[in-house]
Amino acid sequence: MTPRSAFAGFRFPPDVIMVAVRWYLRYGLSYRDVEELLAERGVEVDHVTVFRWVQRFTPLLADAARFCRHAPGDRWFVDETYVKVTGVWRYVYRAVDQQGQVIDVLVSPRRDAAAARRFFHRAFKTLKVTPSEIVTDAAPVYPAVLDELVPSAWHHVERYANNPIEADVIHLR
Repeated sequence: MTPRSAFAGFRFPPDVIMVAVRWYLRYGLSYRDVEELLAERGVEVDHVTVFRWVQRFTPLLADAARFCRHAPGDRWFVDETYVKVTGVWRYVYRAVDQQGQVIDVLVSPRRDAAAARRFFHRAFKTLKVTPSEIVTDAAPVYPAVLDELVPSAWHHVERYANNPIEADVIHLR
């Protein structure tokens, strides 16, 4: 039995769907903007359909792109921030390497050792890479969790050392 295409059952060709999703994700357009751009090219599609395409195909694109990224560096910058997700305040744990590539992201209702442990465990398991240096802010949960999970890594806490990830937080808002 041949595997079913992810595009099976959709009225539009896969090329049109992928262009619409890519425009939305890459250029920060609204669904109506994508609808208008497609209409200029002779493709009549509703903005709600574009929304459904984005919801359906974004995880597939993210999974496909994961293998095309370069190998993560050995110096990680980790931070957590507080954002509103569907009307509820949540903590978002994020890590980037020295080149700015996103290592992993975790959304958690709490900012505690269990959430930090879950975040690091998932990042190590997914990438199968252990960093030699981890730069964090002065959150009190990090030292114990990092000593437990990666005792060989140097945990660096210094004022302004975590600026690469602090500056990258703007992409979450």
